[in-house]
Amino acid sequence: MSKETAFYPRLTAMTDEWMDLFGYWAPTVVTDTAEEYRAVRETAGLMDFTMLRKVDLDGPGALELVNSIVTRDVSTLTPGRIAYGALADEGGKMVDDCTTMMRAADRVRFCGANDRDYGIFSAAAEGSDIEVREHTDATPHLCLQGPRSREILQGLTDADLSKETFPYYTFREDVAIAGVPVFMTRLGYTAELGYELWVDRERAFELWDALLAAGEPQGMKLIGMVALDLFRIEGGFIIGGIEYDPTVSPYECGLGWSVDLDKGEFQGRDALARDKDATQLRLASVVLEEGGDEASGAPLWVGDEEVGLVTQAVVSPYLGGKTLGLAKIRKDLKEPGQNVVAQVGDQQVAGEVVRHPVYDPERKRAKES
Repeated sequence: MSKETAFYPRLTAMTDEWMDLFGYWAPTVVTDTAEEYRAVRETAGLMDFTMLRKVDLDGPGALELVNSIVTRDVSTLTPGRIAYGALADEGGKMVDDCTTMMRAADRVRFCGANDRDYGIFSAAAEGSDIEVREHTDATPHLCLQGPRSREILQGLTDADLSKETFPYYTFREDVAIAGVPVFMTRLGYTAELGYELWVDRERAFELWDALLAAGEPQGMKLIGMVALDLFRIEGGFIIGGIEYDPTVSPYECGLGWSVDLDKGEFQGRDALARDKDATQLRLASVVLEEGGDEASGAPLWVGDEEVGLVTQAVVSPYLGGKTLGLAKIRKDLKEPGQNVVAQVGDQQVAGEVVRHPVYDPERKRAKES
């Protein structure tokens, strides 16, 4: 049964179109998908991301414990820094894509989207002095994205939010927005300048109301999950249940770069070492001549050989209405320019592997704004 986030009562006044996302109600459309898309690309958009799982690990050896679980080497993180990567099981298959945030050597904050995360960390911490606490519902979570997101927030705080003071993939714990203390990260899921704002549940409405009062006059829109799919596919962002499940290796779903086989022992290391060369599929972007969202799940062919599949496809505004999909394709065929054919229902549709991600592949808009 889907759960309600702290912001659900505010959103129900705006839309009656909902879906389940990771066990929580999430709006599919709030106003109009095209308007929501333009807002994030040109001004700003606000999203409820409370459904992301939040786990704190506090106590001696907390960072070392997390480093023994996640695939990336997070041992060199300094306070205020964030590392994105994968959490794999003992068999080297995906549990979650996630962020690790170092508050201090003995204080680590972890964010993913799978209930298994908390259990994995709790089991690993047994017999130690590390306290593992899950606080997803206690800490609601808004995501403000778009080129005017900093301007909107700066008008609500005395803290310096400039890129020099608050760079990409860092977090702050010393910021209050409209007088409401927040845990604030500079990252997002849209390939635009953006921030995440975590807040104590009892002050959730206060933060929500302040952001709407400041943002709506500047063109900010509330964003639904249909628009979010446009951002994530144009930006090359993966999601559990689509690009990966418990049978998929990090190498297959675009997170092979985050697997550090040289950092020492960690969960799933031996299996991942085997998978590095054995796993044949890699994440790519493909443009098809037609198909739209009906191309989601379509097998991809080169000649008479099936070589991969489209994980999810959309009609891309950035590409002027062309069909764009994230795809998993045989690694020797993933370079831009490779011609493919997608089997969309009864129809064969021509397509091409293109640069990945399609939108701002160097992440300049998110990093340098």
